[in-house]
Amino acid sequence: MDYDDFEPNEYTEHLSDVELSRFLTFKHIRRRREFIATRILKKRILRDQHIQYNSIGAPYIEGVGFISISHSSYLVGLAFNKDYLVGLDLETPRENILDIFPKFLAPIERYSFDTTNKLEMTRVWSAKEALYKLAGRKKIIFKEELILSKSNSGSWLGEIINPDHTLSVQLDIFDHHGTVVSINNSKVERIE
Repeated sequence: MDYDDFEPNEYTEHLSDVELSRFLTFKHIRRRREFIATRILKKRILRDQHIQYNSIGAPYIEGVGFISISHSSYLVGLAFNKDYLVGLDLETPRENILDIFPKFLAPIERYSFDTTNKLEMTRVWSAKEALYKLAGRKKIIFKEELILSKSNSGSWLGEIINPDHTLSVQLDIFDHHGTVVSINNSKVERIE
């Protein structure tokens, strides 16, 4: 769902009491807009289901399914899957992405991806953000613990490297009206 500048305080009737309490903790108007837009979108898709957050800050809806939320310059997305964990990321290509890719791109990934292409590097960053949401933990080193490769099917394969095991998942990465969208199209699988 995309939106323009708006006064978020004029839309608080769309919030439950719990959501209003959380909304009031945000100081920045952009964050307040994102929160309101997300709750309006959630209401359209999932009605009055309440979004909760686990111990690492990941959203979920008790007993209904899995959700993932992402924001990017006046755009908010909410992915829902009743069967398995979902990771969604929205990214608008940035000018500085070519300057910062060494911080998130593993040396082995440089063979698969065009490091001179701003859109390609934005796709990689977005895919890694989606993987991060699927990892279920914080303090992840993107260039060492989130590894991507392209598959013949057009999907990308993502691996989440944990100290005692690896997780694998297929990702769809596509462009939608100038925004890169990354989302898993399969269940996260544990591999040894």
